[in-house]
Amino acid sequence: MALDATETFSMSRKAMSAELLDAETELDLAYAWRDRRDEAALHRLITAYMRLAISMASKYRRYGAPMNDLIQEAGLGLMKAADKFDPDRGVRFSTYAVWWIKAGIQDYVMRNWSMVRTGSTSSQKSLFFNMRRVQAQIEREAAAQGEELDGHQLREMIASEVGVPLRDVEMMEGRLSGSDLSLNATQSVEDEGREWIDTIEDEGKRGDEMVEEDHDFVTLKGWLHEAMEALSERERFILRERKLCEDARTLESLGEELGLSKERVRQVEAAALGKMRKQLEKNGPEVQSLLA
Repeated sequence: MALDATETFSMSRKAMSAELLDAETELDLAYAWRDRRDEAALHRLITAYMRLAISMASKYRRYGAPMNDLIQEAGLGLMKAADKFDPDRGVRFSTYAVWWIKAGIQDYVMRNWSMVRTGSTSSQKSLFFNMRRVQAQIEREAAAQGEELDGHQLREMIASEVGVPLRDVEMMEGRLSGSDLSLNATQSVEDEGREWIDTIEDEGKRGDEMVEEDHDFVTLKGWLHEAMEALSERERFILRERKLCEDARTLESLGEELGLSKERVRQVEAAALGKMRKQLEKNGPEVQSLLA
């Protein structure tokens, strides 16, 4: 559940006044949670480092996400860090938690930046969060040397600096250039309020296609019924249980019910399918695909 502004402010005040843990206390709390699942120790550990999570969340406000959502994601990252932290490795919890908090916030920002997936690989994530900074740095250095870079040169240098393919830079530049637009937005005042959604072709089936498909379905259903009627009662029973039921039965269970071996049931099934194929071929060889 998302935090509202009041809850966010209250949480921030509590975090700022929380205790500062020394290394020994931090280690004791981490052991208590890992070894005994002591929830009081976990709460104390999380509370002490919530200020770290809030501080990191504030650095991502420029991406347009609500601060309360960023804090919530940072808190989730902090809890994941506490759950996975191994105190035997000799690393301070704060150092370890930074990576989980950062990952949680960045995943949230990228998920909510656009309805189109912005990127999922580590290189794409690095590009998303560093592209503007790297671009500004390259432009400053070029200006200091009296050089002028065109768009292509700039993108090539960004790709080289971040270590990603040029096509990724081109793709990310397009996605960072603007936010999503509503399909209900009007195109222009000259179009008398016409919305963008009106320009999208309806991918649904036309009326004549639906009638044709319904006719074909009825015809195929009739052919299958005729093919089934050509089988013996035992063959129909086996095919129904094996092919037409939502939870298909095994050869072994059918064999036990019919007093047959598993191999014999398989043979009867194969023979029945062969009979049906021959019956269906009378209506056209293409209908064999029904038994594929």
